[in-house]
Amino acid sequence: MMADLENKKYPVRKRNRLREWDYSTPHWYYVTICAQNHREWFGEIIEGKMILNEYGLMVQKRWLWLKEHYEYVDLDEFIVMPNHFHGILIIGGSGRDLTKNNEQHTKRTSPDLSLHKLVKIKPLSELIGVFKTTSSKLIHQNGLSNFSWQRSYYDHIIRNEGSLDNIRLYIRENSLSWETDRNNPENLKN
Repeated sequence: MMADLENKKYPVRKRNRLREWDYSTPHWYYVTICAQNHREWFGEIIEGKMILNEYGLMVQKRWLWLKEHYEYVDLDEFIVMPNHFHGILIIGGSGRDLTKNNEQHTKRTSPDLSLHKLVKIKPLSELIGVFKTTSSKLIHQNGLSNFSWQRSYYDHIIRNEGSLDNIRLYIRENSLSWETDRNNPENLKN
């Protein structure tokens, strides 16, 4: 009986990582990270445009810091929303070739596989952990002591150019659909 109550109170979380995937593998990854309880800490959307406040700017700065701090990390599209974050993180320098037919693109996005042997590459979960920890610390130091990120995060392994294009478009247009966004606290009440 007690176990049943515990399971209702703390449901088993769905594993959101692929068991067989090495998340330190050079590849493109799409991530979504939410603020605890979907609180709107990072700014507001005015006329379809995200206006970052000081805390949103700190989150943006910490995301960009990942590329500066880790030589094997590159970043693509990203957006800080009022209560969550979407971004594309590339492990392996300039990432993984997502097209087989475009020689120009292949040269630009082929990973430097020798890097994997020379440098201990953090897996995606550790990179996101560093991002969440350092951004939280910065936000706390600047007066918002009760800020926290939601436990875990959503990730998607980007496997082809079409998927990459769709995700980029979603990120670019995310603030335009805030009224219907599932992360909008107004929509969570329903």
